[in-house]
Amino acid sequence: MAEATTSDEQLRLYIERIERLEEEKKGIADDIRDVYLESNSQGYEPKMMREIIRLRKMPVHDRKEFEAILDVYKSALGIE
Repeated sequence: MAEATTSDEQLRLYIERIERLEEEKKGIADDIRDVYLESNSQGYEPKMMREIIRLRKMPVHDRKEFEAILDVYKSALGIE
């Protein structure tokens, strides 16, 4: 069997770091799911909460532009 080179070791370390981060990501996703379940049990709508979070991530200008265009579309379709 060939001896491991420095680059082989470096690759292994990268892979192991990614694996650890993927495991942490799964744990965080589970925690987020639990918060949505808890909030749902208190009467809040997870679907609406996700939408609010999505909107809050948007820059203010983009959000206002999105809402204005949405209003135009809704008006054109007689929704409201």
